[in-house]
Amino acid sequence: MAQITYLTKEGLQKLKDDLKELKTVERPKISAQIAEARDKGDLSENAEYDAAKEAQGLLEMKIAKMEDLIANSRLIDESQVDTSRVFILTKVKIKNQSNGAIFNYMLVAENEANLKDGKISVDSPIGKGLMGHEVGDIAEVKTPAGVMKFEILEISR
Repeated sequence: MAQITYLTKEGLQKLKDDLKELKTVERPKISAQIAEARDKGDLSENAEYDAAKEAQGLLEMKIAKMEDLIANSRLIDESQVDTSRVFILTKVKIKNQSNGAIFNYMLVAENEANLKDGKISVDSPIGKGLMGHEVGDIAEVKTPAGVMKFEILEISR
């Protein structure tokens, strides 16, 4: 059974745009490379042909994955997001208990994560560790560097 992914309207549109780009630009580019390599003669010893065919296989796999992701995605109505607990699409202000550093993150689906924009994946170690906690809770997050403790200071939309 395919995994359901929750996306924002913008995230779903970006995914659809990326898929369209792969199908309408990248696919014809690789087809042209294959045709060009085929025109060079003996295919049994044609490295360009082999490389183009491999690139085509990887592209088709990527397209299939994206189509599956879109088919199994669900839009989240941001106005209906419950802010009593940390959940996907909530903004959370946390305080690192060991050094007092304060961070602001928005929890999003994996393909929408962008640390520069303060968006972390609900599937990341910190995202998983924060999920379901309320304001005032101390979340113990298992990271590759060990267990970190974060106090939930604020949850908003």
